[in-house]
Formats: sequence, structure tokens, C-alpha cells
Amino acid sequence: MKIAFGLKAHSGWAALLVLGFDGGNFEVVERRRVELVEENWQKQPYHEAEELELREAEMLVKRGVQAAHRNAIREIRAAIKRAERNGHSIVGCAVLMGEPMPDWSVAQILAVHFRMHKAEGVLFREALAKAATKCDLPFVLVPEKQLYDYAVRTLSTPLGQLTKRIAGLGREIGPPWGKDQKEAALAAMIALGGKTKVKERERLG
Repeated sequence: MKIAFGLKAHSGWAALLVLGFDGGNFEVVERRRVELVEENWQKQPYHEAEELELREAEMLVKRGVQAAHRNAIREIRAAIKRAERNGHSIVGCAVLMGEPMPDWSVAQILAVHFRMHKAEGVLFREALAKAATKCDLPFVLVPEKQLYDYAVRTLSTPLGQLTKRIAGLGREIGPPWGKDQKEAALAAMIALGGKTKVKERERLG
């Protein structure tokens, strides 16, 4: 089966939804929570570094960033191995992304509290994106805040049909099927591509 990964990042973890298309139907192949940290402080490395001297802060943040990237690569590789073991063909990987970070230094980020939150939000998304690239997956950046508009344009499919199809996947696989799973599934659908596939499925009822 042709499959694609959809990933939605949080602080220290991500929702992974693997969606397949067998020529007539979309199917949820896998869903899971993937861990992107090894220690609890790595979820918020800038907050952890806030009270440290600058040099120590820079070193701690660097360790946190490296851990996120290392773990993202590990999880993506593990997902690829599971897919290949089951005979699937991976055709894409989509990561829900926010606004990019300005080119701030660690000192500039630590100087303003909201920047720390922003940096930690971007950190795990970028770790997943770079991991997908490092693992040689066809890669799509999907704007999280404009996800549904982006999906409508990319898939040339009305919003009502898309939401119906996503809801149908949830009924087929059962809970949990919350916002994370729905958005990761839609991202995976975008990565699968194929502008007529959703329409064909809807015409078939």
C-alpha cells in the first residue's frame, strides 16, 4: 500500500498518523505518540536555562536541541522500518508547521519570555522536519494554522468532503480520534497527494 506520515508536534512529543491508500480507500495504518525527549527538562530547554549564566545556558539549550533532533531521527527511522516490514511504500511525510523563528541568539530568546515559548514550539517541529529530510522521505511542510484551507487548495476538494472523510476514518479505527489525530491524518492525506482520490472516494459513497 502507498502510505504517508502525518506529524503534529507538541512539547517533547508528536502525534504520528500513518495513512495509506489502496486504490479505492484511505486507511489508517498506524497511529501513535512518539517521544522526542529523554529527560523531562528537554521538553522546555529554554525555560530550564533561564536562570543560568549565558555560557551555561547556551550549552544546555544546545543539548536540548540535539536531543530533540536525535530522538526525531530515531522515531522516524523506526516508523520507516515498521512500514517496510509490512510491505508498504512510503510516498511522503508531512509535518504541521508554525511561523518560523527569527534568527535570534540564545541570549535574545532568554531575554523575552514569549520568545522562549515560541522557540520551544518551533524546536520540535523543526526536529521532525529535519529528521524526515535526513531519512530521505519526500517531505511536505503544512501550515498548521491554515491547515484546512491549505488542504482544500492542495487536494482540490471541498472542505465538507475532507472533514467527512477524516470523520469516517475516525469511525473506522475508533478512539482516540481527537484534534491531533484528525490534523495529522489530513496532513498525511496532503502528503499522499492525488487530487482526485478524495473525490473518487466520496462519489463511491
